[in-house]
Amino acid sequence: MKLRLLSAGESHGPALVAILDGMPAGLLLPVEVINKDLARRQKGYGAGPRMKIESDQVRILGGVMEGQTTGAPLALMIENKDHKKWQGKAIPPYQMPRPGHADLVGVVKYGYNDLRQSLERASARETAARVAGGAVCKHFLSQFGIQVGGYVASIGEVEGSFEDVPLSQRVELAEQNEVRCPDEAAAEEMVDRIREIIESKDTLGGVLEVFATGLPVGLGSFSQWDQRLEARLTTAVMGVQAMKGVEFGNAFENTRLPGTQVHDAIRLDGENLVRPTNRAGGTEGGVSNGNPILMRVAMKPIATTLTPQGSVDLVSGEENDTQYERSDFCPVPRAVPILEAVVAFVLADALLEKLGGDSLEELQPRFKSLRQAKLGDLNVDGQEHIWWPE
Repeated sequence: MKLRLLSAGESHGPALVAILDGMPAGLLLPVEVINKDLARRQKGYGAGPRMKIESDQVRILGGVMEGQTTGAPLALMIENKDHKKWQGKAIPPYQMPRPGHADLVGVVKYGYNDLRQSLERASARETAARVAGGAVCKHFLSQFGIQVGGYVASIGEVEGSFEDVPLSQRVELAEQNEVRCPDEAAAEEMVDRIREIIESKDTLGGVLEVFATGLPVGLGSFSQWDQRLEARLTTAVMGVQAMKGVEFGNAFENTRLPGTQVHDAIRLDGENLVRPTNRAGGTEGGVSNGNPILMRVAMKPIATTLTPQGSVDLVSGEENDTQYERSDFCPVPRAVPILEAVVAFVLADALLEKLGGDSLEELQPRFKSLRQAKLGDLNVDGQEHIWWPE
């Protein structure tokens, strides 16, 4: 691993901090690159009242001089404006764990004396730090013509239809509405469905799609299981709060079809080896194959609901209903830039592994010289070989 991304801070603490270690020197990094994605993370129909309080702006504390990365670790800080309302005040006890949240497992694991110690770190507020670090990775990838994007495919039972729309255009269309769905008609239905959920004091999940285009062949490896690109991407995506399922390409649909209808045929376009389809989702054998990476990610309805759920008071020992903690009703649209961030981090790491080098000046010529999937660029010789001599 060339890149490391760590975060620190609590949901209602003074600030969140991200450390991005391993970013090469020489990358021009305007602060607006990060703030743009932080702002996207805060917008989306179904967001809770806290988003009216916070207005996330990053402060770069290290790793950038004269507007460029130096190769040193990047230190990124985001102030929690809501912290002032909590500072110095006695906070009422939180003792009824919410089903589906980290409340109960946290007090069992760490021995906390209040559930708030669990929820403060487990909260999705932490993702602001990862969005900041991931925005840098997206900007780095863009220097090589690689785009990472995402959008909402469905919310609840409402599904969008956009199979014939190019990936980059899907993002443009998605950013034009409050639920980030490329299908305008479906987006309107999603807003109506979320409004119903708010009125019924419940929550709603959905499916998101995230993609990457412009990738070279050869990111990731089949040498070891943990080097496979799908494994690394899945780990990053499933590390985002409330994500519960991942598929690449048409993975689950493919299980119902014979192999001859599933695998992407290899064809010639001049000397280039191309794929007319992308049912695999951009990888083969744990390695990028030059097609767009396409992932579908399932996000569950979040655990905090205005309608109480059954629980147990851990102090009295009696069954009781959950307390309400301010939260979103449907965070699916807000999750789009979060998934983009974690996917960009993995792909930037894989690209750095492939290229080596400590500065953008070293990396860019190496990227241009990478072997491509074309006949004239391959070493296949058509000869017999004794692979294991006696």
